[in-house]
Amino acid sequence: MSEEDLNVDGHTLTRWEQHRFMLLVGGTILISLFLVSVSLALYASSGAAQLDLSRPGYQSVREQASRSDTFDEFPSTGNIDDKAISQFRTLYDKQAEQATKVDSFGGNVMTDQTLSIDAPVDESDATAQ
Repeated sequence: MSEEDLNVDGHTLTRWEQHRFMLLVGGTILISLFLVSVSLALYASSGAAQLDLSRPGYQSVREQASRSDTFDEFPSTGNIDDKAISQFRTLYDKQAEQATKVDSFGGNVMTDQTLSIDAPVDESDATAQ
């Protein structure tokens, strides 16, 4: 092809062919803005915004939040013997019992006690009542 043929081909491009890259970029930006707005609407309407302590307005609450080091965890290293399996099953059954006793469709699913984020209760105090 000669240079003249290439120039003729360049002038016969349609408007879509001339601006398709910019239209693709613009379309991508519009789609991303739509998806971000949907995700922010879900974040606000689901109640997750009220649980998010990383927001700037909750700095005073964040300082009051206590971290509990009383979590019983199974060690990731060590021998696998009958004692380790028994210990794992005990810890697993304890956590499974707490997870299954929650009424998933009840009105108190998001309470501090149900989510296990309240102050730890001493078991000797609970049995005395």
